[in-house]
Amino acid sequence: MSTVEHPPITVLASSRAVVSGKLTAATVVISLSTGRIASVFPSLLPPSSFPAETPYVDYSPDVLLPGLVDAHVHLNEPGRTEWEGFWTGTQAAASGGVTTVIDMPLNAIPPTTTVHGLREKVKAAEGQCWVDVGFYGGIIPGNVQELKPLIQKGVRGFKGFLIDSGVEEFPAVSSTDIAEVMAELADEPTTLMFHAEMIPPITDSVGDNVQWSLPPLAPIGPLNEYKTFLASRPTSFETYAISEILSLAHLAPNLPLHIVHLSAIEAIPLLREAREAGVKVTAETCFHYLTLASEKIQNGDTRHKCCPPIRTQSNQDGLWGELLWEHDSVIKTIVSDHSPCTPELKLLPPSIAGNQLPTPPSEDDKEPGNFFSAWGGVSSVGLGLPLLWTSAYQDNRKITPEDIARWCCANTALQVGLEKSKGQLAVGFDGDVCVFDDEAEWVIGEGGEGMFWRNKVSAYAGKKAKGCVKETWVRGRKVYERGRGFVGRMPEGKLLLEPRVKV
Repeated sequence: MSTVEHPPITVLASSRAVVSGKLTAATVVISLSTGRIASVFPSLLPPSSFPAETPYVDYSPDVLLPGLVDAHVHLNEPGRTEWEGFWTGTQAAASGGVTTVIDMPLNAIPPTTTVHGLREKVKAAEGQCWVDVGFYGGIIPGNVQELKPLIQKGVRGFKGFLIDSGVEEFPAVSSTDIAEVMAELADEPTTLMFHAEMIPPITDSVGDNVQWSLPPLAPIGPLNEYKTFLASRPTSFETYAISEILSLAHLAPNLPLHIVHLSAIEAIPLLREAREAGVKVTAETCFHYLTLASEKIQNGDTRHKCCPPIRTQSNQDGLWGELLWEHDSVIKTIVSDHSPCTPELKLLPPSIAGNQLPTPPSEDDKEPGNFFSAWGGVSSVGLGLPLLWTSAYQDNRKITPEDIARWCCANTALQVGLEKSKGQLAVGFDGDVCVFDDEAEWVIGEGGEGMFWRNKVSAYAGKKAKGCVKETWVRGRKVYERGRGFVGRMPEGKLLLEPRVKV
């Protein structure tokens, strides 16, 4: 008697899943031989619908989401691995349902501004990634000849700074540099992205000297007060930089442009006007701009320092208003901008949150709580989903699982050219699934929960959260389970080096 052999599959089902942008009952069948979704049924099928011994889990009433795509993460390895690394950074991502991260080109040494730099990055990442990882390239003065080779080697896009980046190996670009880059990339399948802050000129004759960030000549107030730091990076820095970028957009009308970590609502009308005029420009914002407000930051709490800065509650409300606008919002994606460092570089005073971190040096510019000397960046990779859901619950914002899937899955995948394989629970897509319990309540950092990154320093430590990720699946294989973590598993994340193709 012959038996029919069936290809190996696993089946995940729930009464609630985001499929084709809608919340519905669904049964998702993933081929274990390809790692891709083989079928999606718009109903809750029983185990008897599949061959005997088929792995099957009904997660009802938890929500099945596409694996999140965090399109802005600093993993820092090699060179600054003590800040963060591929192993810890991708574990943190997986713990929050993030199945794909795109690594930023700076803070590693060497930066990803040359093919050699990418090669070193890939070498460091191999065998260490718990989720799939793609890479951005960087634009700096003088590296324009490296850009097309980097595209051929698989970078997902390019990022440049219009203001000092904070690390000497990644200098800011001038308008002249940007023009050269646009000419080089005009017809390439890529995205050109900018950290959009510039010091506005005092007169029209200042020219490109405004590209260089200088410390404030006379900070107005104590350096350990957040309002002093906030005043040093006003919204005009963002609006001026975005105006400069948009003034050059005509040089490459087919090249998608993107503003990373938009914080200032004053920039939204500029971007909307440009989009209405046909400019291909989008923006992202970050979890910290949507959930933290400057009025609530304690003196010296440098865990909140980032650039652009966390702004006022009214500014936060404006960002939410734009995201939830029923028409064509200019903010298409939400990302973490996970930018960690060693505890010492944060200069966090002992009085903040029971800080037990090493006491920093005592030079005037290294005093604990100095917002101007502390490293800027908020650690949050993997926290985005509960942070957004907590905001929906606490602030009565009308956010749905469909919204989150659009902002953090489908649109982020589109931004980096992975829209055919990531960000959807659909046939042919990678079997990346996030199982989300939208009712659970927990405390971030309690018992180490939610903070798998290397250095356990975050503005979110001790905050109550609503909703948690119970499981994370990458290409049909479970990589994370709440309560068990990564026990009995090994990293199987892929490096996404397939070159982008022109749409």
